[in-house]
Amino acid sequence: MPGTSETMPVVREVLARVEVENLDTALETYCSLAGTTDVRRFRFGDIELAWVGPFLLLAGAPPDLERVRRTATLLVTDIGAAQGTITGTGGEILEGPAHAPNGARMIARHADGAVFEYIEVQAG
Repeated sequence: MPGTSETMPVVREVLARVEVENLDTALETYCSLAGTTDVRRFRFGDIELAWVGPFLLLAGAPPDLERVRRTATLLVTDIGAAQGTITGTGGEILEGPAHAPNGARMIARHADGAVFEYIEVQAG
Protein backbone atom coordinates (compact mmCIF):
# COMPACT_ATOMS: atom_id res chain seq x y z
CA MET A 1 0.00 0.00 0.00
CA PRO A 2 1.46 3.40 -0.94
CA GLY A 3 2.59 5.61 1.91
CA THR A 4 3.16 4.71 5.51
CA SER A 5 1.07 7.15 7.52
CA GLU A 6 -2.52 6.54 8.58
CA THR A 7 -5.04 9.24 7.66
CA MET A 8 -8.73 9.76 8.24
CA PRO A 9 -10.65 7.88 5.53
CA VAL A 10 -12.50 9.96 2.96
CA VAL A 11 -14.89 7.14 1.94
CA ARG A 12 -17.20 6.13 4.78
CA GLU A 13 -19.55 3.75 2.95
CA VAL A 14 -20.00 2.11 -0.45
CA LEU A 15 -23.41 1.66 -2.06
CA ALA A 16 -23.84 -1.15 -4.55
CA ARG A 17 -25.65 0.22 -7.61
CA VAL A 18 -28.29 -2.24 -8.82
CA GLU A 19 -30.32 -1.71 -11.98
CA VAL A 20 -33.84 -3.14 -11.64
CA GLU A 21 -36.86 -3.21 -13.94
CA ASN A 22 -39.29 -2.07 -11.25
CA LEU A 23 -38.49 -0.59 -7.84
CA ASP A 24 -41.74 -1.75 -6.26
CA THR A 25 -41.14 -5.41 -7.09
CA ALA A 26 -37.42 -5.28 -6.18
CA LEU A 27 -37.83 -3.63 -2.78
CA GLU A 28 -38.88 -6.77 -0.87
CA THR A 29 -35.67 -8.59 -1.78
CA TYR A 30 -33.35 -5.69 -1.01
CA CYS A 31 -35.13 -4.74 2.22
CA SER A 32 -34.81 -8.36 3.38
CA LEU A 33 -31.12 -8.50 2.42
CA ALA A 34 -30.40 -5.20 4.18
CA GLY A 35 -32.53 -6.08 7.21
CA THR A 36 -34.45 -2.82 7.01
CA THR A 37 -37.75 -1.30 5.96
CA ASP A 38 -36.16 2.15 5.76
CA VAL A 39 -36.31 3.12 2.07
CA ARG A 40 -35.37 6.55 0.72
CA ARG A 41 -36.98 7.01 -2.72
CA PHE A 42 -36.16 9.90 -5.04
CA ARG A 43 -35.73 10.85 -8.69
CA PHE A 44 -32.67 12.08 -10.51
CA GLY A 45 -33.64 13.19 -14.00
CA ASP A 46 -35.51 10.33 -15.67
CA ILE A 47 -34.20 7.72 -13.21
CA GLU A 48 -36.22 6.51 -10.21
CA LEU A 49 -34.02 5.50 -7.26
CA ALA A 50 -34.40 3.78 -3.91
CA TRP A 51 -31.67 3.76 -1.25
CA VAL A 52 -32.04 0.62 0.88
CA GLY A 53 -29.23 -0.04 3.37
CA PRO A 54 -26.07 -0.68 1.31
CA PHE A 55 -27.99 -0.79 -2.00
CA LEU A 56 -28.87 1.97 -4.45
CA LEU A 57 -31.59 0.66 -6.78
CA LEU A 58 -32.04 2.38 -10.15
CA ALA A 59 -35.00 1.99 -12.52
CA GLY A 60 -35.50 3.65 -15.87
CA ALA A 61 -35.31 3.24 -19.62
CA PRO A 62 -32.15 1.45 -20.85
CA PRO A 63 -30.65 4.58 -22.51
CA ASP A 64 -31.16 6.57 -19.29
CA LEU A 65 -29.60 3.82 -17.18
CA GLU A 66 -26.61 3.65 -19.54
CA ARG A 67 -26.05 7.37 -19.01
CA VAL A 68 -25.81 6.97 -15.18
CA ARG A 69 -23.99 3.63 -15.04
CA ARG A 70 -21.11 3.74 -12.55
CA THR A 71 -18.87 1.27 -10.67
CA ALA A 72 -20.41 2.21 -7.30
CA THR A 73 -21.60 5.17 -5.25
CA LEU A 74 -19.15 6.24 -2.56
CA LEU A 75 -20.42 8.15 0.46
CA VAL A 76 -17.70 10.51 1.62
CA THR A 77 -17.00 12.68 4.64
CA ASP A 78 -15.54 15.52 2.56
CA ILE A 79 -16.15 15.81 -1.17
CA GLY A 80 -13.36 18.39 -1.50
CA ALA A 81 -10.86 15.93 -0.01
CA ALA A 82 -12.11 13.22 -2.38
CA GLN A 83 -11.70 15.60 -5.33
CA GLY A 84 -8.15 16.43 -4.25
CA THR A 85 -7.24 12.76 -3.89
CA ILE A 86 -8.63 11.88 -7.32
CA THR A 87 -6.93 14.71 -9.20
CA GLY A 88 -3.75 14.28 -7.15
CA THR A 89 -3.47 10.64 -8.20
CA GLY A 90 -4.02 11.22 -11.92
CA GLY A 91 -7.80 10.95 -12.11
CA GLU A 92 -10.27 13.49 -13.46
CA ILE A 93 -13.53 15.03 -12.33
CA LEU A 94 -16.24 14.42 -14.95
CA GLU A 95 -19.12 16.27 -13.22
CA GLY A 96 -19.45 18.54 -10.22
CA PRO A 97 -19.17 18.80 -7.39
CA ALA A 98 -22.72 20.13 -7.40
CA HIS A 99 -25.88 19.92 -5.32
CA ALA A 100 -28.02 16.77 -5.77
CA PRO A 101 -31.05 15.27 -3.93
CA ASN A 102 -28.89 13.72 -1.17
CA GLY A 103 -26.06 16.24 -0.86
CA ALA A 104 -23.00 17.38 -2.79
CA ARG A 105 -22.32 15.04 -5.74
CA MET A 106 -19.58 14.49 -8.28
CA ILE A 107 -18.61 11.90 -10.87
CA ALA A 108 -14.95 11.02 -11.20
CA ARG A 109 -12.81 8.76 -13.34
CA HIS A 110 -9.89 7.31 -11.44
CA ALA A 111 -6.50 6.99 -13.09
CA ASP A 112 -7.24 3.27 -13.64
CA GLY A 113 -10.37 4.15 -15.66
CA ALA A 114 -13.02 3.21 -13.07
CA VAL A 115 -15.88 5.72 -12.83
CA PHE A 116 -17.50 6.41 -9.44
CA GLU A 117 -20.24 8.64 -8.14
CA TYR A 118 -19.26 10.48 -4.95
CA ILE A 119 -21.86 11.87 -2.51
CA GLU A 120 -21.24 13.94 0.61
CA VAL A 121 -24.54 13.19 2.34
CA GLN A 122 -26.26 16.08 4.08
CA ALA A 123 -27.23 15.52 7.71
CA GLY A 124 -30.92 15.18 8.40
